[in-house]
Amino acid sequence: MNKNNKTIGIDARFYGPVGKGLGRYTQEVVDNLLKVDHENNYVIFLCKENFDTFKTENPKVKKVLADVRWYSFKEQILMPLYIWREKIDLMHFHHFNIPIFCPTRFVVTIHDLILIKFPSLRATKLSPWLYKIKNIAYRLVLNIAVARSKKIIAVSEFTIKDILDNFKIAASKVHVTLEGVSKNLLSVQNIDTEKVLEKYKINKPFILYVGNAYPHKNLEWLMDVYYRKILDKGINLVLVGKEDYFYARLNDLKLKNAEKEKRGFSVIFPGYVPDEDLQILFKSALSYVFPSKYEGFGIPPLEAMANNCPVISSNKASMPEVLGEAALYFDPESEEDLLSSIEKIAFSDDFRNSMILKGQKQVNKYSWTTCALKTKEILENSF
Repeated sequence: MNKNNKTIGIDARFYGPVGKGLGRYTQEVVDNLLKVDHENNYVIFLCKENFDTFKTENPKVKKVLADVRWYSFKEQILMPLYIWREKIDLMHFHHFNIPIFCPTRFVVTIHDLILIKFPSLRATKLSPWLYKIKNIAYRLVLNIAVARSKKIIAVSEFTIKDILDNFKIAASKVHVTLEGVSKNLLSVQNIDTEKVLEKYKINKPFILYVGNAYPHKNLEWLMDVYYRKILDKGINLVLVGKEDYFYARLNDLKLKNAEKEKRGFSVIFPGYVPDEDLQILFKSALSYVFPSKYEGFGIPPLEAMANNCPVISSNKASMPEVLGEAALYFDPESEEDLLSSIEKIAFSDDFRNSMILKGQKQVNKYSWTTCALKTKEILENSF
């Protein structure tokens, strides 16, 4: 590492599949930042699950094992020590969970204010009183992150407005860096479509969702509408996401509707799907459906558009900003609205093709390279 240049530390413990949606953001920002920045040194802090996933031969980059669980007390104690030991000039935290005793200046990315907007016992396995204590701790850390950071990166204008509405800070402190679509989902793969669908036991036609299953994603509502209104139209529902407590809860809902699934169509849980297979699912789906009630950005709908999959999206939060006129919007509390949108896509090839063309144009507005260049500029202005 060049001792004459600044050293930027990145908390990349979310890097890759282990971090779900945050993992996609972290992986793309880190990988692209290291491609566009040829001046600064970098120390990348990783956990045990992704330490070998992140690979680099760049002499300006050092990998450091920081195997402490995010949102933990241990994180608050050990992360400052790791940062101090590496003599970091500036840290970039990709989420609000900063160590409150961070020994150096830092920039924080805030994706959304879900903790403030949607506090819910359904978003945790904890008892009510433990959840309340944890939520207070989260809010404390978030407030410190906002107050002490040199600059704040937001992923949309919607998130910037949320931040400025909820915190007394100067607007000049907050900067937007729009996200992008992974090149892994854009490359032309020589993959047998039918084998991929067979691998995950998926039959056409199907509508697709990709992402986590936290309560604000509104998937329980989607499944309820599916079983009552959509299944009988001869369409499967595929919900892709890493198995966890929240997907297990959705599976319980599936079991309760086992009798209805005897009609031949069902909700399918493939679990985690790697990019090379996910590309096939996007291309094979009738449409991508995004019923979320709250998003700071929302990468999967853009990934769907990039793979010629028309998008049916909630009209809430940042989605109209991000997707523009390239999505068919619905009220995420109106089942008739959702049903009407699905029918428009399912029963009109001309309309479906027109939405695909709009999606192709919309996705060209977003680039991880552009995001990385903007991030580099913000970091360098924060020393």
